[in-house]
Amino acid sequence: MKKIRVAILYGGRSVEHGVSINSARNIAEYIDQKKFTVIPIGITQQGAWHLTPEVTRNIRSGKRLTANLDPKHPWLSDGSRKVQFDIVFPVLHGTDGEDGSIQGFLKSLSVPLVGTGVLGSALSMNKIIAKRLLREAHIPVTDFIPLHFSDSPKPSFDEVSRKLGVPFMVKSASLGSSVGVTKVKSKSEFAKAVREAFRYDDELLFERYVQGREIECAILGNAPPKASLPGEIVISKKYDFYTFDAKYVDSKAVSIDVPAKLSKENIEQVRDLSVRAFKTLKCEDYARVDLFLSEEGEIFVNEINTIPGFTNSSMYPMMWKDRGISFTDLISRLITLAQARHQGANRIERQFNSSLAY
Repeated sequence: MKKIRVAILYGGRSVEHGVSINSARNIAEYIDQKKFTVIPIGITQQGAWHLTPEVTRNIRSGKRLTANLDPKHPWLSDGSRKVQFDIVFPVLHGTDGEDGSIQGFLKSLSVPLVGTGVLGSALSMNKIIAKRLLREAHIPVTDFIPLHFSDSPKPSFDEVSRKLGVPFMVKSASLGSSVGVTKVKSKSEFAKAVREAFRYDDELLFERYVQGREIECAILGNAPPKASLPGEIVISKKYDFYTFDAKYVDSKAVSIDVPAKLSKENIEQVRDLSVRAFKTLKCEDYARVDLFLSEEGEIFVNEINTIPGFTNSSMYPMMWKDRGISFTDLISRLITLAQARHQGANRIERQFNSSLAY
């Protein structure tokens, strides 16, 4: 049987560039070599596309690519030959990769891709929009105050703390991996936290801090999507919250419980809320839902990640491994899901015959 050619997109113009490389390296390593041929395509932090011999940090070592923009016969060229593929697996965390940008480009070329499309990616990436939609669907989220860089006057520490209490979180609206996130415990920290969030985004949100447990749940599939058993991130007391360093740098920062030690009632609540969040935000194929379980026993959906990490310490593959799905089988399932969804979308008419003269 002919192997399916899978273009793995990695790197990208994002503060999560390095995390993307680590995730893509794992996918390339564990993908079923009997079924799939891997075509690694790295995107530099300046946005240039390169065909690389393997997933590498040195993306510029590969051959620079140009594109043929014909939806009937899309292909890339490295200057000497065509680079053709059957499906794209974007492993681009954050800006220009997880926000609908790359999904829109691929959709315009009718290229099958693994994961959530334009709408769901854009909705899920922006924490403010996502929270509003989840709240509208009666899914519990933490209280928050949105702020745009152009807004004037901007709220003071006293105004925010009066509404949200102290401490509270300050977050860039459309980033992941805890970049642009600060826990504010006093007035002296407020201005710096706002500046830090606005370094990476034009929008931020102030968010009520939840004292409790960090819970995650993996979603797989379409019609209907299925939820894993929840996992828990247990953070060292050395850290105020789940920071970038705690996630990716300090190997002793967290311990992981998969499955999480929760009551049966909490497990079913987490799974139900996660599936509902996935469907509300129009996600497809897979996602990781992050939740809080407060000391009072309340569960809140924090955010949803449409391209969750696939590093060695990433929760998404761990939670499915606990359910008997290996890393290799998980990748195969994701590609199969994406192919079926793309084929199903072909039923939609693209032309409308009318008497309109043009």
